Amino acid sequence: MQAGMVIIGAGECGGRAALALRDLGYAGPVTLVGDEPHLPYERPPLSKDAMTSDAPEIKAIASDALLAERSIRHIHSVQAVAIDRTAHAVRLSDGSVLAYDKLLLATGSTPRKLPMPGLGSRCVYLRTFSDALAIRAHLSPENRIAIIGGGFIGLELAAAARKLGAAVTVIEAQPRILMRGVPAEIAEIVHRAHEAEGVTVFTGKSIADIADDGVEVRITLADGQQIVADLAVIGIGAVPVTGLAAEAGLSIDNGIAVDATLRTDDPDIFAAGDCCSFPLAIYDGRRVRLEAWRNAQEQGALAAKNMLGAGEAHDAVPWFWSDQYGLSLQIAGLSDEGKSTVRRDLGDGAFILFHLAEDGRLVAASGIGPGNAVARDIRLAEMLIAKRAKPAPEALGSQDVKLKSLLAA
Repeated sequence: MQAGMVIIGAGECGGRAALALRDLGYAGPVTLVGDEPHLPYERPPLSKDAMTSDAPEIKAIASDALLAERSIRHIHSVQAVAIDRTAHAVRLSDGSVLAYDKLLLATGSTPRKLPMPGLGSRCVYLRTFSDALAIRAHLSPENRIAIIGGGFIGLELAAAARKLGAAVTVIEAQPRILMRGVPAEIAEIVHRAHEAEGVTVFTGKSIADIADDGVEVRITLADGQQIVADLAVIGIGAVPVTGLAAEAGLSIDNGIAVDATLRTDDPDIFAAGDCCSFPLAIYDGRRVRLEAWRNAQEQGALAAKNMLGAGEAHDAVPWFWSDQYGLSLQIAGLSDEGKSTVRRDLGDGAFILFHLAEDGRLVAASGIGPGNAVARDIRLAEMLIAKRAKPAPEALGSQDVKLKSLLAA
């Protein structure tokens, strides 16, 4: 009897992989295992639409009907607790055992915990739909919200909280917000936008003490200043969920280590999405781990192909985006690969920073502007990055030169 394909993690990546297996014509058993009670769903709306909607709903990737139609077995509300690589089997928290021919680990990431005493019921993290509902209940004009961490999640939550009238304070220990992967010039615009909307933003401020008595949270900064809030949301990054893989003896390197085809060092086990690190050919094999919606989609689809023997390498250009106060921030590539920067103004305050390597190769592009002002040019830049193009800096900076013409060249 055919054991089939087992996918651990029923999020964006795992859900897409299950559907892709059927799209690719695989007819054997497909089992999707998730620890939440919900259908597979998209997480980006949790810090955006789910916060501002009057009646937040899950944005499901697939309905029960579609999963049934595709003969995808969805086991929810359980955890995978052990992998027996010799027996090709996974043991679940309910005591059941699943045999597999190929196994995909799409276990995602989990919020990095703030290593401080004093955290109680009013100090929370955002990862799941249930977390979003709990936070949403506090976003009202009479409440004060403290957000610890000035990254994408924290700032998107700050924007949502202000839209609903809550008083918001953001506390960032680093010298500026969006330190990871966002150029300072763009981060400054986002910072000013938040302050213009009434958010108090502290940067370069470490926390000395937190006291959460279940009624309010009192945060004492290292300089003695105090912030009192009705809710503190902690958003200081995410860590890959690797325990299951590590206990099975698989290699870990800032995530479950996979090769370019998303295969672990066990030929029958793959990993994809937030939980894995992989080599990127366009950056000379640099090993990266990406916490991004599109990466989860792309790797879910690629893992499905390679579980069926395609052997294709992941070669997509990383892409990130965030929407705050009508501003759209988009980044293609890894900006820290750049050694020099060229700016192109697009009008109405929109602009793109092109990041060039020492040899002149375009390695990243970072843009910000109202609405979709930067979307088209970022997409073209992404294509130039994929081609390893070396466009003339003066051409990149000139509004008179169409990026499409550089692509054709």
